[in-house]
Amino acid sequence: MKSLALALGLIALLVLGTRLDAFGADPAAPASPGAKIPVILDTDIGDDIDDTWALALLLKSPEVDLKMVVTDTGDTTYRAKIVAKLLEVAKRTDVAVGVGISQGTKLGPQAAWVADYDLARYPGKVHQDGVAAMIQLMMDSPQPITLVCIGPMPNIRAALEKKPEIAERVRFVGMHGSVRKGYGGSPKPDAEWNVKCDAKACQKVFTAAWPMTITPLDTCGIVHLRGEKYAKVAKSTDPIARAVIENYRIWWKAGNPNKPEKIDASSTLFDTVAAYLSFSSRTDIPVRQPSLLNIERLPIRVTDDGFTRIDPNGKQIDCAMSWKDLGAFEDLLVERLTGGR
Repeated sequence: MKSLALALGLIALLVLGTRLDAFGADPAAPASPGAKIPVILDTDIGDDIDDTWALALLLKSPEVDLKMVVTDTGDTTYRAKIVAKLLEVAKRTDVAVGVGISQGTKLGPQAAWVADYDLARYPGKVHQDGVAAMIQLMMDSPQPITLVCIGPMPNIRAALEKKPEIAERVRFVGMHGSVRKGYGGSPKPDAEWNVKCDAKACQKVFTAAWPMTITPLDTCGIVHLRGEKYAKVAKSTDPIARAVIENYRIWWKAGNPNKPEKIDASSTLFDTVAAYLSFSSRTDIPVRQPSLLNIERLPIRVTDDGFTRIDPNGKQIDCAMSWKDLGAFEDLLVERLTGGR
């Protein structure tokens, strides 16, 4: 009997090994203690300024191993220049830059910051086919990848269509949707920009097999730095913080060309919450503090007109629906942007 049990055990191990070889690492599998989280960021940086703050937060978070930043939506080369220049400022040219699917040549409000920047001079790797590079990294990674998306998602839709298997190897974190509250804490949900800009892409992403965590407007739409918190970042000598504030001032002037500059607060920092969720919502690794967000698992369906509705037939998604301590998150953001990594 013992020999039979041993033989059956060996067969089970062989089957499990074959399954892991075939399908890769489980995105929900525990990470080894102290291990950093490998992250790919997909971003429409270069429109609203919050993407720049979010990239800076990822770069300054010790829990995160940022592997690649892929630009999404609109003029993806313009966006890639912003990413590459910020990575140079941060001395993080180990991070690859992926140019996503081009959808035009119109530049955004941060164009002045990269007017003289040559993407070809970036010391790190630049992938002109960012979607293919992202897929390759996901499939080759020995650890499950956390994919952080902070914009519309034509890149991610294309990646899923080319290689559906990536959903078995990836954990998705996004800044998307509006469940119970809308912009500015409004009691009425809105069709949130990242969803309504490309609702079909979002529907594809929101029905894929990966585990998902999102920050809808309910939590990310009320994040600002004001008063001393903003002043500490604005006065910081940290190179990354200085680059963020340079970009913020350029962005602000582009939107307010006839107003004298008097900036004493940030704009709404939607995307920083998704960056925070990339590491704070993990339960399998040590974190510096308990999560500052209340997470609810809700069935979410994306409508054709860009709303994210609670629907019994929707995908079960972990949604950051309220703050335990928003002030503590603001303090964390300031501390990380102004301090050393």
